Amino acid sequence: MNRHEDAAVRLPFARDAAPELISTTLVVLVLWFAWFRSNVALLLLLAVLATIVWLGLLFFMRDPRRTPPVELGVFLAPADGRVMAIDQVQEANFVGGPALRIAIFLSLFDVHVNRSPMAGTVRWVHHVPGRFLQAFREEASRVNESNEVGLEDGATRILVKQIAGILARRIVCTVGVDDPVRAGQRLGMIKFGSRVELFLPPECEARVTPGEQVWGGLSIVASRRS
Repeated sequence: MNRHEDAAVRLPFARDAAPELISTTLVVLVLWFAWFRSNVALLLLLAVLATIVWLGLLFFMRDPRRTPPVELGVFLAPADGRVMAIDQVQEANFVGGPALRIAIFLSLFDVHVNRSPMAGTVRWVHHVPGRFLQAFREEASRVNESNEVGLEDGATRILVKQIAGILARRIVCTVGVDDPVRAGQRLGMIKFGSRVELFLPPECEARVTPGEQVWGGLSIVASRRS
């Protein structure tokens, strides 16, 4: 386990959320201190509203500890959320041809830390500028800003695609090319609503159905055909 990953495990929230949480905490403290000194009603209102926002950020940026299941030949969900689509597509960037795509939509109530679906080595990291349509729209997969992480384990190549949504204006990726990763290890996060797609070899079979809730690093979403 590297130092970054070890630190992330010990924190109750995502390490990548620290800038937002620190700045919001400072605002809350300043407003409450100002109200305490002045007793102005407007400052009290602002302090209460800021505290509500701060609590919402704590909930949104949470990073629960996950212990991945131990099972050979399976792929884990790369994120918490609801399965939007399962289909066969062409993925030319990394898988290099036909692929089984599993699309997951993350609501504001889901954990937004993204995790590796399998153990392997990072062979591809590519950021794609784009638009910020609602992440549940199908065209968001093609036109929205995204980040692609390609993982390789022997002859198996899979792609995790982090897709920004209408509120998600920042994609964080914490791995680089040639980094080894474990199944369930953190890959980064997408802040404030998003979509994550998993592209697998076409011979894999899905073990989830559209509409099903999954949990990153815990839920088995697909497996190799026996």
